[in-house]
Amino acid sequence: MKFHFRSSNSKEAIKAKEEYVSLYSQNEPELADVIIPIGGDGILLKSLHDFNLLNKPFFGINYGSVGFLMNSTSDSNLENLINNSKLTELRPLKMTAKDDSNKTYESIAYNEVSLMRQSHQASKFQIKINDTTRMKELICDGVLVSTSAGSTAYNLSAHGSILPLDSKLLALTPISAFRPRRWRGALLSEKNIIKINVLNFKDRQVSVTADNIEFRNIKEVTIESSADKSCKILFDNKHSIEDKILNEQFEY
Repeated sequence: MKFHFRSSNSKEAIKAKEEYVSLYSQNEPELADVIIPIGGDGILLKSLHDFNLLNKPFFGINYGSVGFLMNSTSDSNLENLINNSKLTELRPLKMTAKDDSNKTYESIAYNEVSLMRQSHQASKFQIKINDTTRMKELICDGVLVSTSAGSTAYNLSAHGSILPLDSKLLALTPISAFRPRRWRGALLSEKNIIKINVLNFKDRQVSVTADNIEFRNIKEVTIESSADKSCKILFDNKHSIEDKILNEQFEY
């Protein structure tokens, strides 16, 4: 089995990568059977964006602070671990945004698409699901749509729901909602198409970010799940992602 290792910039991750390369050798991504990101969820996310077109599985090894989507470090043979791993397919979000000059932008997000106010003024949004207006006016600092993989990232910080990876759900979560004050968001099927219109977009400027790609002065955003750039992530059977999700929801 051939591997391609890449690491984050932390000393621990760089050292771990050197040790893995010495044990298993390094291969070009195109020639590898498995991509091995070493670090935290950030390096896995970057690897998904960089190598998704290669159609290779990813086995992340945690040398970060949280590493929710990463596997724990192990002294076991790496090839044996991978052969006994569980495969999960992640579908990213496809985002299409239009700015106040009617310029169109497209991007892919494996974690979330988030809209945020650019000034001191609160943002005002209208939310449509499958062309039906579900919320006429949401006043808040921002709003995000998260995949199941991203539900433990920014979505969780915004008090959104944690989603099992196989749930085929998206989390629509407000950020510091002012009106409706008690609205905590919604869980939507991956089949839904979400359109968010920015009300008063000229007076209350808004930016949109797809993972780490930002566009400013946005007036509307359409978000939908996409199978075009889906990725395969491997999880060690001894440290299942299901257990991590349960632990995250019951720990205080």
